[in-house]
Amino acid sequence: MTTRPPLPPDAPDTASLHKRLQRLGLWGVLAHWPDIAAQPWLPALLDCEEKERARRSLERRIRTATIGTFKPMADFDWSWPRAIDREAIEELFSLQFARDGHNVVIYGENGIGKTMILKNLAHHALLSGLTVRCVSTSDMLADLSAQQSTASLSRRVARYAQPQLLCIDEVGYLSYDSRYADLLFEVVTRRYEPSKSIVLTTNKRFKDWAQVFPNAGCTVTLVDRLIHRCECIDIEAESYRFKEAKEREAARATARATRRKPSAAKPKPHATPAGRCKDPSE
Repeated sequence: MTTRPPLPPDAPDTASLHKRLQRLGLWGVLAHWPDIAAQPWLPALLDCEEKERARRSLERRIRTATIGTFKPMADFDWSWPRAIDREAIEELFSLQFARDGHNVVIYGENGIGKTMILKNLAHHALLSGLTVRCVSTSDMLADLSAQQSTASLSRRVARYAQPQLLCIDEVGYLSYDSRYADLLFEVVTRRYEPSKSIVLTTNKRFKDWAQVFPNAGCTVTLVDRLIHRCECIDIEAESYRFKEAKEREAARATARATRRKPSAAKPKPHATPAGRCKDPSE
């Protein structure tokens, strides 16, 4: 086994530099460690390497996360819901649940901002260094069901099992047969054992998931594993999209009414009898 050369005793910060080189895997530099340990350019070199790797890592993780477009949380209207635990939602952005390997389920009716919260959380996790995949339930299950062999299915399941955070949007908007339930169960189970977090949005209470996966025998176990280590957040509100649509329609109606309003009547010019020239002195 190859032994690393001893650190020069006259370099006070060489231990941290040595660890950074090991973390970066720059074994060629480490092989010449006695010659370069005290070089003044070494810290700047490591800074450049770490920044570039962090940039490329973020770009790669953003590509694979498939978050798509979304509004920032600064645009979220906290005053609109009838009931919402703002403190619990803001606490999610500490990402402590992900470090603990816990799940998050956000429940509420259609159009109240569940997807907006989920995508902002996924994006924040990316910027914090986590690997993330964000997907709708229908897209994920369609992707898995399209695999033609056991080997390809296993590779596809791994795509959803490997990220540190998996965000599954819109469970409950469509019904699926038992095969799709089995596929979701496989993903949840693969993430359950190593305690990898799932953030999931749904418009159905867990007691109603039998309507989402009718005739599926694994639904009870699926829910049990999902909520074993889980924080559930309820949002009670009318559809915010419907509210915005009504506001836009009201604004258009006001604009149309303004355009139709007749302008003030202009005074008619003084009439001159036909055939008579008007005297300038008049």
